[in-house]
Amino acid sequence: MAATRMSLTTADDALARTDNESLPSLLSRLGDDVMQLINSQLALLKVEMKEEANTYARGAMMIGIGGVVAVIGFALLNVAIAFGVSTLFAQANISQPTAYALGFVITGVFYLIVGAILIMAMKSRLAKQPIVPNRTVEELRKDKQWLKNEL
Repeated sequence: MAATRMSLTTADDALARTDNESLPSLLSRLGDDVMQLINSQLALLKVEMKEEANTYARGAMMIGIGGVVAVIGFALLNVAIAFGVSTLFAQANISQPTAYALGFVITGVFYLIVGAILIMAMKSRLAKQPIVPNRTVEELRKDKQWLKNEL
């Protein structure tokens, strides 16, 4: 009950102070409030842009890791499959270099497909990430409406 009386007294004091303030003083306070609002909006924008940049950086890093893994797998398995395929072609009267070449081509195509799938999956995931800072835009809309109501 006492807290309610105190808040009413504080509200009454603020109202009386507003009635006694001059127009330039009120405009100055409004200007200060608007500047404080703009500063808080800029801080929110910075935080949100940093979050977005981190998301894109992680996605780009995963694309890079997928590419490196695809290259390593491509190189190692090419050699293994080339030897395996060359043994399959031993009875087909194909020279050993030709058998190795067929093994490298088959393995190369397979790992190019796997690497492309990894890259396209991450690209698709990043494309779904919105670029517009939604929270900042929503706060700006609210502030615009508030300013319209106040003026």
